[in-house]
Amino acid sequence: MTITTRVVETGWMRPHAPGGLLFVALGLILVAAGYVWRGRVLRPLSAKRAQAALIRERSRNLLRSADTAIAGARRRAAQGEPAMVTVGDVTRVARRHYGYLFVEREEAAAALRQRYEAADCRVDCMTDAFN
Repeated sequence: MTITTRVVETGWMRPHAPGGLLFVALGLILVAAGYVWRGRVLRPLSAKRAQAALIRERSRNLLRSADTAIAGARRRAAQGEPAMVTVGDVTRVARRHYGYLFVEREEAAAALRQRYEAADCRVDCMTDAFN
């Protein structure tokens, strides 16, 4: 018993198609460019953009610090007691987790007020951020 295979010539699979070679060449060029630049594009090109990026990052980190302080206060609160979240808690978390040496009270209070409202803390929390 012999098995025979019939090959049909369709013309779709040419061994050296110019589209495939162009695709491979483009990929190699992109790999070479990535090797040469090695992440230099991560820095903003202008001083204004760099400053704006630092301000956004600091604001984001303060909001995260407020979230962490609220969660910690809720964990520490006893059953049926309101959680006490202070601006000092937010500055302490910002120092420990994000390495900020100095955080202004107004800045931390604004972040705490924003996250206090967003987390619906009026039900089970108390804070000094509104004074």
